[in-house]
Order: sequence, then C-alpha cells, then structure tokens
Amino acid sequence: MSPLKIVLRSVIAAAVVIAAFWTGWRFDSDIKAARTRAAQGSIVVATRCGSIEYQQAGTGTPLLMVHGSGGGHDQGMAFAGTLAQRGIRVIAMSRFGYLRTPMPLDASPAAQADAHVCLLDALGIKQAAVLGGSAGAPSAMQMAIRHPDRVIALVLLVPLAYKPSAVANSAPPLSPWAEKLQRWLIESDFAFWTALHVARDQVLKVVLATPPEQVTAASALERARVNAMLDNILPVSARAAGLRSDTAIGKNMQRMPLELIRAPTLLISMRDDGYGTYAGAQYTASQIVGAKFVGFEQGGHVWVGHDAEVQAEILKLLLAQAQP
Repeated sequence: MSPLKIVLRSVIAAAVVIAAFWTGWRFDSDIKAARTRAAQGSIVVATRCGSIEYQQAGTGTPLLMVHGSGGGHDQGMAFAGTLAQRGIRVIAMSRFGYLRTPMPLDASPAAQADAHVCLLDALGIKQAAVLGGSAGAPSAMQMAIRHPDRVIALVLLVPLAYKPSAVANSAPPLSPWAEKLQRWLIESDFAFWTALHVARDQVLKVVLATPPEQVTAASALERARVNAMLDNILPVSARAAGLRSDTAIGKNMQRMPLELIRAPTLLISMRDDGYGTYAGAQYTASQIVGAKFVGFEQGGHVWVGHDAEVQAEILKLLLAQAQP
C-alpha cells in the first residue's frame, strides 16, 4: 500500500472517530438538558389512586390539563401556561406511564379518569374544568361521564375519539411504514434524537401528524412553538410506557355514553390532522348536548397558525364558568 493511501485511510479513520465522539457528546448533552427541562416544576403527590406527578400555576378557575401522547406535565403546562395569566389556575399532570407517574395494572381511560379525581382531592379542589388534548381526551371524557359533579367544563382539543364506521374518515389510517417508524422512534432516546437531526420533517409528519410545509410557512412564534413541542418529547424513554398504552387504547376505542355529559363542552380540531381527529371530534360534538365544535381546514395535529384562536375559544368557555 502506498504511503498516500495509508495517510488517507488514517485521516478517514480519525474523522470517523471524531464524528462518533462529537455525536455521543452532543446526544449526552441534549438528553441531560431534556431531563432537566422535564423535571422543572414537577411535584409528585401521593393520592388514594397512587402517585401522580403535576405542576400548577395561576389562580382562579381550576383547569385540569390532561396532556396528549408524548407529553407529561411539561407538555400540558407549555400549552396551558398562558391561561394561568388570565384568571385560570392550571393544574398540569402526567398521565399513567409518563415521566414520574407510574403505570398501573389498569391504565384504561376510566381508571385514569378516577385518578384525575384523586389528584383534585389531594389538592383540595372540589370542581374543575378539564382539558383533554389528543390522547388525553378519552380520560377527560370519562371524567365528565363518571364524575359529572366534579367537571364544570370540558374541552377536547384534537381529541382521540371514537366514531362509528359509517362516519367517513377525515384522514387515511397510518400506513404500516408510519406505524413501524413510530414504534422505532419510541424505543430509545438515541433513535428519536437522531431522527430529529437527520429527518426532522418526517418526524413532524409522522409523530405530530402535521404537514411540514405549514410549519415552514408559519410565523416565527408558531414555528418555535411547534419545534419546542417536537423537541420536548425527549426524553422519550421516560414517556415510552405511556406512549405504548396510548397506542393500544387508540386501536380499541369504544363508544362512550356521551349523552351523560352535562358540562359545557368545546371541541376543536383541524380537517387536515393526520391522525384523523376531525371526524371523531365532529361525531363526539353531535352526541353531547349543547357541545360546540370549532373546526379549521388546516393546521395539522398541532393547530399550526391557530394557537391564538384556540386559546381564545378555550379561555372564553373557562371564564364563563367563573361568572355567578
């Protein structure tokens, strides 16, 4: 082998080692930062339903914020925290299997709804509005059904909700490829972190079910909000049990006795939500007496370009419950 080839191979080998070292250092640094971020504001309280993690902010009408898939108390507060500045007491909790809330043997929406009440009891709150986002919607609905005296208002945002087969889908089912990619992404922090860096638009499309081009065209504020939501799924390892449970629940949705819900109810969804929540939200609204449905043509699962409008609709409903 010529001296030149030896030098080239040595340079390539050194470059590979340096790249691997830098990647490992960057990953380790980002994961440590993610764990620190997820722990901010976290409190774990012992309830008669077991330990539940939460954080709270603000004063006024209590709002139990029930996060969606890939979330936790941090995701809930990231969305509802602005309401805490508008006369709302936000209690953002971590559902079963997310962050520091353990996964029980029974993680059904009904059991989770009972745990919501246990948390309110532990905090001395008699009644609250409940906001269920995405996969947080089933337990929010169950709480309004099982504990109607505790729920003063119900908000279902891009909700995971049942619809009969006769009702047309608003989005095609996830392809086998997309399902496999989702499963792979939640198996390790490194897999998710790597995907964020090398195929971010695909992660946005598959995980947040939102057209990447809408995020690109959105305002700087909206881009920052959506990108933070995506980045803050890390550490995914601390949310994996909850994610797997949400997937199982989503595949086995059954009709709930929605006619028993008496709380003022608001449902919001986007027609182009890749998870198809629009059709389920419309159907659910039709089954709840007096429910209001607000739909947008675009915005994906994370309502790109409509955050201010979504917040305003929610705040209007919540403040109405504070009036005598």
